[in-house]
Amino acid sequence: MTGLLGGAFDPPHLGHLALADTARTRFELDRLVVVVTGSPPHKAVETAAELRYRLAEAAFAGRDWAEVSRWELDRHGPSYTVETARWAEKEYGEAIFLVGADEFASFLIWREPREILRHVRLGVATRPGFPPSALETVLRELEQPARVEPFEMAEWPVSSTEIRELVARDEPIEGLVPPRVAELIAELGLYRSC
Repeated sequence: MTGLLGGAFDPPHLGHLALADTARTRFELDRLVVVVTGSPPHKAVETAAELRYRLAEAAFAGRDWAEVSRWELDRHGPSYTVETARWAEKEYGEAIFLVGADEFASFLIWREPREILRHVRLGVATRPGFPPSALETVLRELEQPARVEPFEMAEWPVSSTEIRELVARDEPIEGLVPPRVAELIAELGLYRSC
């Protein structure tokens, strides 16, 4: 089974790695494909895609079961999950796309949610205390709710936004990102003007 983990990774942090590790065990993944978003349609990303790709490679280095994909970076136009789902099915066969429960809560307004579920299953990472009703509301509206599999992971109270803000204030980010990611952020002078 192939897992897909998409995102801007601006920057990748230990929460991303925890999600990957938890999903690998939960779904017995043979491989994880980390899909760095090229041009996300729903939010502005100031850091160049190539730099975010380098950060993702650094974050997942050493996990021989994970690979960082250029698929969304090398295609033109906005990066919609439905396009990535179609590509993943052709490329890998059966795949499960990993998302956080907060993201899944807005799944019904994503581009072509039914089409996404035709091509991939969704693994929805919940955290302790996340209200099940938030998931149930979405699941009730889906034609194929069995294609959605919630799984619980430990709380990782860190976000990419928070890390960018810490760097901009010249505060330490050790313990929030993998060491090589912290080194690259410093070497490349990223997030200094956030």
